Amino acid sequence: MNSITDRFSRRALTTFVVFASLMILSLFAGLNLSPKWLISTTVLDVQENEGGELYYMYKKEKKFFQPKAEDRSVLFALPENFSGELEILREYVVVEIDGGTLEYRELLAQKHWGFWSLLPAFCAVFLCWLTREPITALLGGIVSGALLLGFYDLTGEVLVPTIGTTDTAAILILYLWFLGGLLGVWSKSGAALAFAEWMTHHVVRGPRSAKLVAWFLGVVFFQGGTVSTVLVGTTVKPIADKEKISHEELAYIVDSTASPIASQLAFNAWPGYVQVFIFIPGVAFLATEQDRVAFFFASVPFCFYAIFAVLGTFLLSIEKPLYLGKRMREAMNRSRTTGKLDSDDAVPLAAPELQDTVIPKGYSPHLLEFIVPLVLLIAIAIGTFVYFGSPNVQWAFGIALLVAAGTSLARGMTIKELIDGVSTGMKSLLIGSLILMLAITIGAVSKQAGGGTYLVALLGDALPWYLLPVLLQLMTMTIAFSTGTSWGTYAVAFPLAMPLAWAIANGQDLAHPWFFMTLCFASVMDGSVYGDQCSPISDTTVLSSMCTGCDLMDHVRTQIPQATFAAMLAAIAWTVLAFFAGVGFGG
Repeated sequence: MNSITDRFSRRALTTFVVFASLMILSLFAGLNLSPKWLISTTVLDVQENEGGELYYMYKKEKKFFQPKAEDRSVLFALPENFSGELEILREYVVVEIDGGTLEYRELLAQKHWGFWSLLPAFCAVFLCWLTREPITALLGGIVSGALLLGFYDLTGEVLVPTIGTTDTAAILILYLWFLGGLLGVWSKSGAALAFAEWMTHHVVRGPRSAKLVAWFLGVVFFQGGTVSTVLVGTTVKPIADKEKISHEELAYIVDSTASPIASQLAFNAWPGYVQVFIFIPGVAFLATEQDRVAFFFASVPFCFYAIFAVLGTFLLSIEKPLYLGKRMREAMNRSRTTGKLDSDDAVPLAAPELQDTVIPKGYSPHLLEFIVPLVLLIAIAIGTFVYFGSPNVQWAFGIALLVAAGTSLARGMTIKELIDGVSTGMKSLLIGSLILMLAITIGAVSKQAGGGTYLVALLGDALPWYLLPVLLQLMTMTIAFSTGTSWGTYAVAFPLAMPLAWAIANGQDLAHPWFFMTLCFASVMDGSVYGDQCSPISDTTVLSSMCTGCDLMDHVRTQIPQATFAAMLAAIAWTVLAFFAGVGFGG
């Protein structure tokens, strides 16, 4: 007993020393170092309205601007590695290029503290591995970033500005209220149990078929990372638990058929968002928005990581994996032989209340109580995507919750019993929602600290043409893993990667420049997806754990080996094809 106490005391002491050391380093950097500025240049696809006003499209909205001559620009004249204060962070300039053509550019000043910019993300990730406790780790990263940025009022300058936003409130309402409430109603009414029993009797014949159902639903729900993880995780979990599938397995399947499949079956918001960042002046096949969207879809077959990730989860589902990490193999053996769905020291993000169904006395569960809200949820998400161009997930989950609650009341459940189920469901996701809020905050802090900007400045200059796709992959993997966002990585990396790829394709006189560009584009897409998928501070990673009842770090530890294997296969494929793009397919 004393040895166990001593071991935990040593671990606590080690954690405290590491935490204190990291905070001291952050404070030292914040007090003694001045940020450097990187001026990024984006060439805009500019149009003119009837009134002569200039604008460009950004996220399907018109952004009007007034350009100035380049010689009047403050940011254009800024010396390299300037470390003073800047009052102007964004400028629009007009430049006359060959033939008298006018080119409009956006100049954006982004600051970074060199390698110190990576300290907040490093703190969060390292403390996650050390403590296996995500709340403390994320708070550590947030405090580190605040000290680096000079924000000593942690609540007023960091937490409130990030959490107190419309986007964050929408996430909280969706995942804590709507999702938690729906799970609670399904648990209280026994609808989830009825669905699991029906699937077990008619579709599922064991762990393989249960995992195949999860994989298939992940492919069907291709609208995006968060939508897919929530829908698939909540739908399949009752079946998977019944078939003794470890939560690590299920979380991996849910996570690896979310963003990867969304980038493959990209009939969603991804092309419209990404095309904004890939305009290059003088490149005919990227001249208009339609051209850039077409280029996006033409590059999809070369997103090899996404392909290998989805294929890898399929092979895991039929239990014929090409590669399986040691931890995942142990998790599978544990659940099949002992029935234990989690490791001994796991702290699942879903509370056990939802796993123990207590149906009110005299209430008879029915399969349709699960099917009808689920079908409505999917139909509304897809319908709003078709009509509005993006899925309205709040409407989908809100209406599904109302229908599930109304059906339960109509079938004899009392209001008190219903509210008890809803509150239990919300309570089960409280810790997961808190982690999600902190993950969003550390992502915002990392962005302000300039980690992605620093990596771009570090890796953007000396890239051999035949290794460019792989080096872009490594760069975006690092940025996305450090910030927990793939879309944020696109905004940082594409304005560098695409012009660089075009310049190298022309400067090296490559035989197939268009094909080389598609490989570079695909490597940025996939590197960002990998980093987001594997990062413990990513919202999709948190949601995959939350909706499958898995321990966050168990999910991260068991997922990374398979994801890395897929990334390595993709890197080999890009390198081989990049070589042929340079020398020509005919030799």
